[in-house]
Formats: sequence, C-alpha cells, structure tokens
Amino acid sequence: MSSILPPPPDADSAADPAATFVPPPVAAVSAPFDQLPLPAAVIANLARLGYHTMTPIQAAALPVALAGDDLIAQAKTGSGKTAAFALPLLNRLDARSFAVQALVLCPTRELAEQVAQEVRRLARAEENIKVLSLCGGSPIRPQADSLAHGAHIVVGTPGRLMDHLSRGSLKLDALRALVLDEADRMLDMGFFDDIAYVAKACPKDRQTLLFSATYPEGVVRLARQFMRQPREIALAEQHEADKIRQRFYEVTREQRLAAVGLLLRHYRPESTLAFCNTKQQCRDLVDVLHAEGIHALALHGDLDQRERDQVLVRFANRSCSVLVGTDVAARGLDIAGLEAVINVDVTPDPEVHVHRVGRTGRAERDGWALSLVGPTEKNRVGNIARSQGFEPQWESIAELQAENAAPLLPPMATLQILGGRKDKIRPGDVLGALTGEAGFAAEQIGKINVTEQSTYVAVRRNIVRQALKRLADGKLKGKKVRVRLLDE
Repeated sequence: MSSILPPPPDADSAADPAATFVPPPVAAVSAPFDQLPLPAAVIANLARLGYHTMTPIQAAALPVALAGDDLIAQAKTGSGKTAAFALPLLNRLDARSFAVQALVLCPTRELAEQVAQEVRRLARAEENIKVLSLCGGSPIRPQADSLAHGAHIVVGTPGRLMDHLSRGSLKLDALRALVLDEADRMLDMGFFDDIAYVAKACPKDRQTLLFSATYPEGVVRLARQFMRQPREIALAEQHEADKIRQRFYEVTREQRLAAVGLLLRHYRPESTLAFCNTKQQCRDLVDVLHAEGIHALALHGDLDQRERDQVLVRFANRSCSVLVGTDVAARGLDIAGLEAVINVDVTPDPEVHVHRVGRTGRAERDGWALSLVGPTEKNRVGNIARSQGFEPQWESIAELQAENAAPLLPPMATLQILGGRKDKIRPGDVLGALTGEAGFAAEQIGKINVTEQSTYVAVRRNIVRQALKRLADGKLKGKKVRVRLLDE
C-alpha cells in the first residue's frame, strides 16, 4: 500500500513512504508463533493459552514490532491485535526494574481492562511482571499508591494518565514503548490533545505502535507528530459470508422501533447489540422493548461510569438480551458470543456498517446482521453493498412471525454484592459460597466480575431468588454481605 502520510519535514516527524511495510501473503495466517524470535518460555505460555497460529494482524505486525520499528497497523477489536503489541512490549522488558517501561492508551475503561487482563496472561512466562490499569471512574489515590510500589506496564485512558502525569505519580523516564490502541476511537471521543500531552511526556527515543481501524486525518496528524519513520500495515477487513447472514427490511419511520421487537421475537437471539444514531433513540427503543417484556439496556454518553459498568457486566454475562447503543458508546466493546446485530438506522458510512456487523459471526459462530431501512436510506444500502461486493437480501417486515410464543428472556440474572477488591473479595470466594453451603451446581453460576467496590455474579434465572437469599443469609470471607438483584 502507499503511505498515508506526506513526506516528512524532518527525520523525526512523519512516515517515510519508502519504509512502507507490505503485509505477508494469506498463507502467513497459519504461521506458528515459534517462528518468531521469542524465548521458549514465551512460546510455551502462548501454547498453554491457546495461541497456536498467528492471526493476519499478528503475522504482519509482530515481525515489525519485534524488530523495534514504529508501526501503524489497521486492526479492529477481535483481530488479535492485543498480542500483536503486547508480545513486543514484554520482549523488551527488564523485569528487574520496576519503572514503567511500556504505556498503552485505550479509548475506554472497558477496553483498557480487557487489554490489561490479556497482557497479564501473556506475561505469565516470566514471574513478577506488574501490569497496572489506570482509568477514570476509580479513585485516583489507590492508583497513585500502586504506582509508587512500581509497575512495568501501564494501560489506561488518556484523561486519567494526564492526571497522574500532572500529579507526578506517573513517571515515564524509563519508557521504551508507547501504544495507541484504537487511535481513531480516541480521536472520535475528543482525546487528541490528551494523547498529545501524554506522548510529549514520553522519551523521544521510544518505540511507538499505533493501531486504528480507520485512517482519518487525526490519525495522520498523530503519526506525523509522534512517530519516527513508521512501517504501515493495512489488512482488508473481511468477514466470511457464510458466518454473517445479512437481511434488510424496509420500514416507515413509525414502524422502526416496533420492528426491532418483531425481529427479536422472530430470530430469538440470546444476545443482541442494537445500534441507534442518537442517545434519545436509544432511550425510546429501550422503553418500547421493556413494554414488550424484553430485557434491554441502553449504553450512551449520559451514563456515569458506575452505570456504564453495570450495563456492560449484565450484557456480557447474559443477564440482558439486548444492548442498545450509539456507535461512540459501543466503541472498544468486544462481546463474546454475540448472536445478532440490529441496525435500527442504516449508517451512511459503509466502513462503520462493516464494523457494526463484524461484531457478530466470530470464533466459528454464525451471526445475524439485521438492518431496518427507511425510504430515504435505500441508497445507503446500495453504497454498502457495492463497497463490500454483495447483493443485499431484502425481506418483508410484515411477514415476520414469532418462532414461539414464549417470552424472550435472558438465561442469566445478575446479583450485586456490595463489596469488591477493597474488601479482598475474589471470584473464587463467591463461587465457593454458592457451590458450597448454598448447594448450587457450578454449571448454574456464570461470570463473576469483581470491581473495586462491588462484585457481580451471574446465576441461572430460575435460581436467582434462592441464590439471593442464601448469599444474604450466609457469609462471604467470614462476613455478612449485602446483596441485591439487578433487574429492569
């Protein structure tokens, strides 16, 4: 591909077109990790974690990043990009020095937590690697205390990293690598100045790795200012046609919200992400679905961090059937096992459409991508179909029929325990309490999420009242705890 950047004014600013990296052929997708110049212990740990062959972005990016070059890579959530930057960071790490040696910027707290968790897993090949997450929504003083005790890798959101830099609690003198993850998302959220502040606080001789799903002008500006002769990788975003089944339904403005309920009752997906273009439409759709007895939650910019966390926990643990959100609010989310995506509005941007529908049909699973199309939006469908090379399949909304009359209920329900990491509660403590004296089977317990202040546990819906009572009547780590059911 050709360079996205104009010729640099000097050697320290922009990309050199001659340095453009050509992605390896498709055959490289199946290349094993042991072909990389990584220690045997790292290769063994990768095998234990299920990393056997490289994904396209890993096969293209890892040789460049391991060589120490700056890199601009086009990659989306779910493509394996975390390992593509985490392995080079870990490979250059001096475990004996507890100074911050690598910094990863993410657009949202949720993505930062996911990244930090995966980096910790990848770091198991060497003992005592400390990975610290620094995000807004959590008290800043405990984070500063953790920094004072030393950390090798910091993962965080731009605003909170700025806070720590300005306070002097985060020192970057020993930094070797800076990663900008989902750079276009961070720019969409207005973080350009924050990113620039953090980047300027980093040593100039660091390695910089930038990952972005698209290449808007803001990403070009970032690369021009803060990268040194970056190599570039752009892998076309493709989804197997037989994995994602797209259907288009023409609706009037008055039909649009009610049509979502028709789609849900007909296809009966267990987990659906519905995209709206505005926050108000998100609220309106949730009200309509609640009136029809469908468990739905909204994700938009008006939620505070605690509310956002609870919404995402409940959707990810299968306690909520439908998550309704805007593109901006849903960025950085990677929900496993998503069965359907519903476009309540057709986006005018074909690339955004691809990002939306690409959240389903992953990991050998099939998925539905269902789009509601107003009379003035049919030309958008045509643009999407032409850009992606498929023939849109149109269906009639009037002919949809419910597969059965049973209510569409999520399989799980969420209990909130008022106590978390600050109370030294661990997932094993909660699982033990429910499968021990409470007498429930492990198969009846779902995901357990422990945050600083609260613990969320998913249980089968048919036992939720019993589980609530037994947790409330019993003890956790020798103490009585307050428990409540999170429900609409």
